[in-house]
Amino acid sequence: MSLRVAVAAPFVQHGTLRLEESEFVVALSLDRDWFSPDQTKRLIDVATREGLLEHDDGDLVATFSPADMTIPEEFVPDEELLRERSAFERVLEALVADGVEKHEAVGAINSLQQDLGVTIEAAAVVYARREGLEVAELVAVARGAIADEE
Repeated sequence: MSLRVAVAAPFVQHGTLRLEESEFVVALSLDRDWFSPDQTKRLIDVATREGLLEHDDGDLVATFSPADMTIPEEFVPDEELLRERSAFERVLEALVADGVEKHEAVGAINSLQQDLGVTIEAAAVVYARREGLEVAELVAVARGAIADEE
């Protein structure tokens, strides 16, 4: 399951959009036993870079509505969430969360990549925009991927 669900859990648990970092760490490491405290801090770093969390006066603030998330009873996040994901992976997750079938999105993105002669990240952003999904935070990442290939 997604990074967004794991990040949402402490906010849902406390019924808020803002938590002290220590409360967030306790919620995921001690209360839920999903990660160690160090892994939870890594999760905070990943979620911050991906725009799901912001730091404000020592607190963590969710940039999305955690209350809109469903955290399944049996949900246990994979440690894979702790690694940086490419813009392609992030756009694909957003598309799937928006109801697009994963295999359809991958096929369409691959076709766009070939047709436009751009990176997979750029093609993913173009496809997401065509599908009406706002991915503005990933445009700079896609541009950077284009620059890296030149």
